[in-house]
Order: sequence, then structure tokens, then C-alpha cells
Amino acid sequence: MIINNTIMSKFLSKIFILSVAVMLFSSCAAQKQRKAQKEEILKVMRSTNAYFMNKWPDPYKPIFTNVLRPSNIWTRAVYYEGLMALYQIDKNPKYYDYAVEWGEKHKWGLRNGIKTRNGDDQACGQTYIDLYYIDKKPERIKDIKASMDLMMASGKVNDWTWIDAIQMAMPVFAQLGVLEKNPAYFEYMYKMYMHTKEVEGGGLYNAKEGLWWRDKDFVPPYKEPNGDDCYWSRGNGWVVAALVRVLDIMPKDGPHREEYIKTYLEMMKALVPLQREDGFWNVSLNDPNNFGGPETTGTALFVYGMAFGINNGLLDKATYLPVINKAWNAMVTKAVHPNGFLGYVQGTGKEPKDGQPVTYTSMPDFEDYGLGCFLLAGAEMYKLGGK
Repeated sequence: MIINNTIMSKFLSKIFILSVAVMLFSSCAAQKQRKAQKEEILKVMRSTNAYFMNKWPDPYKPIFTNVLRPSNIWTRAVYYEGLMALYQIDKNPKYYDYAVEWGEKHKWGLRNGIKTRNGDDQACGQTYIDLYYIDKKPERIKDIKASMDLMMASGKVNDWTWIDAIQMAMPVFAQLGVLEKNPAYFEYMYKMYMHTKEVEGGGLYNAKEGLWWRDKDFVPPYKEPNGDDCYWSRGNGWVVAALVRVLDIMPKDGPHREEYIKTYLEMMKALVPLQREDGFWNVSLNDPNNFGGPETTGTALFVYGMAFGINNGLLDKATYLPVINKAWNAMVTKAVHPNGFLGYVQGTGKEPKDGQPVTYTSMPDFEDYGLGCFLLAGAEMYKLGGK
């Protein structure tokens, strides 16, 4: 059968136009879905943060648990890291003012002064420096810079004897290295990091398993009740957060970047098979029966790290997106209360048995750092597009 060329041409043109229309409709629908998902992420971040700010209207108010502590300790510093991440995607002046008030009332100081070598005291400096970039008032960074400069002048590199300290202080060195355009900060940070990784307690990083022991008390022969090595979820989360923040802060050609990426990728690979069926990670990564159950802080830090990896081309999206979507959805649907309170947050400590019980309704000794971890995760999920 012979078909007129003109008829065929018109037919093909209609098919082409229809195909384009379908593609445009699909693209528009996908964009609307992504926008809706991003709005949902931002909504839950705003809700959880509003709960905290309403409960703590005075950011200077001391925190009382078993003793009274000033509010520029590490727990609150981690919250402000998360708040600044929220502010980055949601320019609400209330967030900025709340952070500035915190710094001003503490006179931009460290809990134990500039001579402290404790990363827990120096963690507040991360937000002080972030706020300095917004408004370059010298007093905002005076004490934190003095403290880190004293660290370097000492030549001592063995202060980070527990892996939490890597997250508390390592990003400060990276920030100052960029701010001062001085690679000496990068080099000293690297020496301290490598001491923790390879020297402290015989080395706190197990390259064979891609995970970290919390401190020298947990290296072998210490074992979990099931006979496996003890890897604490939030402790490994702190390392993930430190590596992510340093990679984000440092220039692309910064020194030792390959080392940080290598360890980061090893950790990401190790964490995937350890995820619980419900999307969370247990407090004990290797022993689900040692105070097992959903836990928000470690889960949030792992989501933060994995989402950052996808956003920055370090991780395969097809592999890691289902993992983080499952984890994020688990936190939002199972941990976040209608009033914004965050459940399943393990209290302070250093191993699975500490900070118990961990339940939907249990109140941890400090509420702030759990929210900080959640906001860090949410900010990267938002950037990811909520896909």
C-alpha cells in the first residue's frame, strides 16, 4: 500500500508534537512533585526547630541535667550547626538572631577559655565562624582563633582521644584555614586526625570494616555481647559529619582531601548493609540485640553524610538514594512528634548502654544535639530535592 508523503509527514509531526507535550507534562509533574517534597522537608525542619526555640527562648540559659552547664557546650554547639544549615536554605531572620544572641551573651567565648584543648569546648567556634562570614565583626572569631592557634603552637597532636572530638574541632581548623588563607591549619588538622585514626589506642579506625571504635577502651579484645567488635552508631556518625563538613569547607585542591574521601567512602559502604529494616540504624552497629531499636542521632548523621555524597558527586545515586529515603522517612514518620519533639534520641554517653531508654517518648538528658543532627540531615535532603 502506498501512503502519500504529505499525509505521512503530517502524521509524524503530530506524533512528535504529542511526544514533546507528554515529555513537558511529565517534566512539569516531576518538578511539582519535587517542590512538594522539598516543602515537606522544610516543614518538618521548621516544626522541630520551632519546638526547641519555643522551649529555650533564652539561648544563654544554662542547661541543668545532673549539674548546671553553660549553653556554649558541645551539645548546644551541634544544635547551632544544624540551625545554620537550616538558615542556609530558609533565610528566616529569627534563626540568625537566635544564633547571634547565643554568641553575644557568651561574649563569643569558649566554655573553658582559650587555653582549652578540649574539642567539646571548641565546637561552638564552628557557628561563631559561620556568623563571622555573615557579619565580619572581629570579636566573633577572636577567642576561637586564639584557642586553635595555641593548639598549633604547642605541637601536640594527641588531644582527640575519642572520635566525637573529630567532629567537634576538626571543622574549625578547616574553617580557619580557608578564612586565613593559611594551609598550616589544614596540616595541623590532618596530623591530629591521623593520630586518632592510626595511633591512638593502636588506631581507632578499622579499615577492614570501615568503622571506628569510640576510644581505646573499645578496641579489641573488647567485644559486644554477640562477640563482634563494638561500633557505636552516633560515634561513627560524628566522624561522618566531620569528614563531610571538612570536605564541604576545604577547597577542592586542599591538602589530604583524597585521604578524607577514601575513608568517607569506606564508611558509607560499610553502613549500607547495617541499616535496619525500618530505616533506622541501631545504637550498636554490629549487635542489634545490645540495646537495639530505632535511634535518631546516628541515623540522622548517616543520612546527612550520604545525602551530601550524592549532592556532591561522591556517591552513586542509584545505590544510596533508596537508603537515605528509607531512613529519612523513618525519622519523619516514627520519631517526629506532632508538636515537633524528636523521639528515639539516645542521651549522652559513649556506647549502646548509655543514655537509655531510647523510645518514642523518652526525654534525653540533652535535647539540642539530636535536633542539630536532624537539621543537618534535613538540609542535605532538601538540597537533594526530596526525590
